[in-house]
Parts: sequence; structure tokens; C-alpha cells
Amino acid sequence: MTGANIAVWLSDRAASDPDLPSIKQGDTVLSFGALDTATQRFATVLAEHGVRPGDRVALIMPNVAYFPVAYYAILRSGAVVVPMNPLLKAGEIAYAWGDAGVQVAVVFAMFAEEAAKAAHTTGTDIVVVAPGDFESLLAAAEPTSGVVERDGSDTAVILYTSGTTGNPKGAELSHDNLRTNVVTSVETLMPSGPGDVLFGGLPLFHSFGQTCAMNCAMYSGACMTLLPKFDPETALRICSDDRVNIFLGVPTMYMALLSVPDRERFDTSPMRIAASGGASLPLEVLHGFEQAFGVPIIEGYGLSETSPVASFNHPDRPTKPGTVGTPIRGVEFDLRDLDDNPVADGEIGEIVIRGENVMKGYWNRPDATAEAVRDGWFHTGDLGTRDADGFYAIVDRKKDMIIRNGFNVYPREVEEVIYSHPAVAEAAVFGVPDALHGEEIAALVKLKDGESVSAEELQGFVKEQIASYKYPRYIRFGELPKGPTGKILKREIKIDI
Repeated sequence: MTGANIAVWLSDRAASDPDLPSIKQGDTVLSFGALDTATQRFATVLAEHGVRPGDRVALIMPNVAYFPVAYYAILRSGAVVVPMNPLLKAGEIAYAWGDAGVQVAVVFAMFAEEAAKAAHTTGTDIVVVAPGDFESLLAAAEPTSGVVERDGSDTAVILYTSGTTGNPKGAELSHDNLRTNVVTSVETLMPSGPGDVLFGGLPLFHSFGQTCAMNCAMYSGACMTLLPKFDPETALRICSDDRVNIFLGVPTMYMALLSVPDRERFDTSPMRIAASGGASLPLEVLHGFEQAFGVPIIEGYGLSETSPVASFNHPDRPTKPGTVGTPIRGVEFDLRDLDDNPVADGEIGEIVIRGENVMKGYWNRPDATAEAVRDGWFHTGDLGTRDADGFYAIVDRKKDMIIRNGFNVYPREVEEVIYSHPAVAEAAVFGVPDALHGEEIAALVKLKDGESVSAEELQGFVKEQIASYKYPRYIRFGELPKGPTGKILKREIKIDI
């Protein structure tokens, strides 16, 4: 394959294997040839809306077949994709559009109302994608031949990172960032090729689903089968009906699959590997899934700023459950203390990363870029340890660490203990202000259907297994707020004390 623009993955595959299935959504199957033709026609539509190389084009769409059509049409035009969560409200959309200078946005019809309100502020031109109308729009457009040449260092995608503090920042990922991350993923982590099927239940606007499902499928010639809204029973049905070989998910997805009644009725035997990322995978869930489905889960780690894959338990080497493995090819890790000095094996430090996967920087934020990338190392804000074999384990987010009476408490350690209780389905541990101790430890817990345990019983269970300063003084029960990938959002948890 030639050309730095990653859109050539689609055009080259369409030229060599036009009838090979590329995208499946329910009964709809798009071959590589049909998908390529659709992107050619939509590139013409974008040009009619004034899109030129280097322009930023927003994409607001769920996991439907129109997403890859729009995504690769934008890239083949030489423009930059700005994927966005469809559930954002007008003010949030307007902020990102204004920040990135988005002139054109491609929006799925059911989300057009909020987008239109945002466009009122930004003046952005909206192309609404509605089933039926979109097909007519493409049919009326002449195909645009070829793929616009881009340099490997040119920006391909701007991913707005969730703003835990302040406004979101746009991580600029180049064509080289994405290309090397995809090639390394396919060649060393999740080998796939023509005839293979990847599960497409992770949001495609998010880096995990975009790189590891959609872009990996385009590069390798595999088919991606889409699930617009995750439901565990539907996911297992898709895995069975479509003969899924590679399952990609976040921890809450694996928890949900384990809760499906009579899951043995679904034939998941074609599945040969499952990959988990986005958050720490409790060991109870990892072992439970492997026992239930007979499929190994390889756990990895990454961020939007690292394209996203940075480390993994490699399938061709010994793995260590509970770790995020070792750095992938072309990537280096280190651990640093508060003064940016290296930390020894076994000690806790901030994970720093450098390599071909690290972003160009934050869009129009040289100050934030300089703070995050120092001497070529991207500072993740995640705390971890490294063992003598070079395997890294995530302890917690730097911002999530709880300091109680001067002692550091890492929520993940406490969560692992809570998850080991047979009645617990999900748990989140976090700090709450306390006048006496500085911070106190709290937990929000969701129980498995039909199970019961009191806060006092669960508290006693935890106290027996960890130091007395670590157990949660406050335990509440209820639903845990989640982001678009199913990641638990601790910053949105509010409890009565």
C-alpha cells in the first residue's frame, strides 16, 4: 500500500478485493467496493459544501454504516475528521466546533436538533444524514476519483478528550500516528485478515473503537459488524450469527456479557481473542469471562493522545492478568515521580510515554501541549508500577488518588476487593472531603440481580482484606454513571453523606 493518507487502505482494498464484505449492520452488508464508491460520491458532496484539504469536518453519528462512509470520505478529501459524541448538547458541540474551526459537520438525523442549535452560534454548515435521503444524495453525486495526498505528519483526526477539569482539549493525531498504531495492532496484537469478523460495539467516535475495530478492519481486509447501542444479549447474538473472531470491549461490557441468562445458547466458538481497554479490568471479571467463554482476554492500555494503543499483554508472549502488559512496538514507557525523576521497579510513579503513537499536540493549545509533552515524553496522569519483567500495572488516575490522614489510597486496589464479593456487579471507589482526615473513602456499588448485601456487611468484608485506613467508610448502592464507551465516570458520582 502506498500513500500517507490512511484512506488508501479502503481504496486499495476495494481495487484488489471489491466483493469482500467490509461493514455489516443487521441485514445490511457493504463490500469494500461498495463502501469505496460511497466514499467517492460523498467526497463530491463535501466538495460542493466547500470542504478543502486541511479543513476540519465534524462527524456526529452513532455506530451505523454511514459512519465509515463519512469518515473515509472526509479523509480522502484531505480534510480532518473531528468525531464527536452524538449525545453532546448544543453548548458542548458549539465549543468544539468553535475551537477546531469546523466549517462543515456531518450529522445523523436524530441528532440534528442539538447540532442546529450549535450551528446558530458557530455558523457551521450541516449535512444531515437521514436513511433513504442519504442514499439519494449519493446517487446524484459523481464519484471523486483518487485520494488526496497528505504528508504523514498532517493531521488526520482531532479527538476531543473528556474534560475532567476545564474544557475538553483536541488531541491532534496524524496519519502516521494512526497508521503505525493500526499496523502494529494488526500485526502483533489482534491478527486479522480477509474472512475475519471484528465486533463493532465500541463507539466509533471514540479512539478505541475507531482504531482497533474500524481502522484495523480497513487495513487488514476484515469485516466489522456494527452494534449501534450496546446490549449484552444482542452482542452475543451478533457474535453467534456473524461468527465474530475478535471481540473488543471495555470492562463494563464484559461484566454485562457474564450477566446474560442462558448465555450457552449463543455459539461464540469462532471467537479466538477478546481485548479490553478503556479502564482497569477487575480480575474477577477477567477470570469469569475466560472460564465462561473459553476465550482469553488480553488487557491493554492507551489514551486518545496515544492513538490510542500504548501497551498490551501480547498474545504471542506470556501474559500477566491484572497488568496492561508491555509497551507495543515503536513505543517506550517509563515511570516518573513528582519531580520527573525515574522511579524504580515496584514503586508507584506517573506513566510517561514516547513513540510513534503520541499525538502531535493539543489543537491550538501550545500551553497544554508543553505541559503534557516534556522532553518528548507524554505525561499521562495515570499512576502505575512496573515489575522486574517490564510489565506495567495501572494503580489509578493521579487525580483519583485519595489522601487520607496523609496516607495514599488507590481506589482501584479497594475496588478489586469489593468486586471479589459474590453479590457485587459494579463498583466505584472515590474520595469525599472530610474535615478530620482531609479525605474519606466512599464507594458506590451496584449489586447483581437477585443478590443482596448490606453496607455494613460489605464494609466488614473489605476490612478483613486490606489495611484499616483503606476501607470505605461510606457505601451506597445504585446505578453507576457511565460514559459513551461504558467507562464508569467517577466525576459524576454524587452521594449523600
